[in-house]
Amino acid sequence: MNKSDKIYVAGYRGMVGSAIVRRLEQEGYNRLILRSSSELDLRDQSAVSDFFERERPDYVFLAAAKVGGIVANNTYRADFLYDNLIIQSNVIHAAHRTKVKGLQFMGSSCIYPKLADQPLKEEYLLTGSLEPTNEPYAVAKIAGIKLCDAYKSQYGDNFHSVMPTNLYGPNDNYDLEKSHVLPALIRKFYLAQMWEEGNEIGILKNLELEKYSFDRAEEALNKHGIFKESESVRVKLWGTGSPKREFLHVDDLAKACVFLMEENYKGSFVNLGSGEDLDIKSLADLVKSIVGFNGEVDWDSSKPDGTPRKLMDVSKIKAMGWAPEIDLRQGISSVFKEYSRS
Repeated sequence: MNKSDKIYVAGYRGMVGSAIVRRLEQEGYNRLILRSSSELDLRDQSAVSDFFERERPDYVFLAAAKVGGIVANNTYRADFLYDNLIIQSNVIHAAHRTKVKGLQFMGSSCIYPKLADQPLKEEYLLTGSLEPTNEPYAVAKIAGIKLCDAYKSQYGDNFHSVMPTNLYGPNDNYDLEKSHVLPALIRKFYLAQMWEEGNEIGILKNLELEKYSFDRAEEALNKHGIFKESESVRVKLWGTGSPKREFLHVDDLAKACVFLMEENYKGSFVNLGSGEDLDIKSLADLVKSIVGFNGEVDWDSSKPDGTPRKLMDVSKIKAMGWAPEIDLRQGISSVFKEYSRS
């Protein structure tokens, strides 16, 4: 990429897209094309086609997607499959028609089989059954990878995909029903910590219930597994806490995404992660410590754990010269500080 190139970042208001924008701006790219979902509905094929014909971007970072945690994925299965299929298909096809110089599609580590060997290598794709709870989302992401590959094979388009591990960072989604595990833990423990301290006003504000009595807030807390027992605040979490997960700060991801585009990566797709994982119970203990919650955690083993382990093999990207810089405790502390001030 050249500094004079026009670069379209799809999904620039999301956690990933906003991080890519920050990275591009830091590196001196100043011809960024940005549209919110209200300005451009990427599910509308005609609108997307007109936008590409009018703007003629040189490069595209496709970070727009419908995303969520295990509860959202398992509940809104049709929405996750349909919305992601149509968004990525519209953008990739329009990029092909307008002959962009390069496109990068944002995938997900959930594309890999549930019981694949660890760490997950790129060649494990389509070698086994997917995790049932997020299968629709995974199928959509696999389709996106294969669509990029097909345009590259049939037409010679310079399209590639990246497969990030679990991400966290600024502009994350803290919705207790739809968020991923790390932001959900941060918000739950923060609410529990405020309850320990008797900060009812803070809880009402966080839950956007300022107009109601604390009884209404207590109902919401209980609904999301935060409750009091003998004056002690407790937090209930899904599963056993035994699955292992890997986490990458979104600023490290953005650095890798821009790096791959600048290096004109010619492969199909590449894993992006820290190369280290920990079990969810240890993650909960870490977040609990950072937030300052002193109560107990109860694990609801009747709820699904999801995939037992998802550790990415990142040897390919590291061999190219990229490595993450933000360790997990440092990253979570920074994210919590920002969230608690909001």
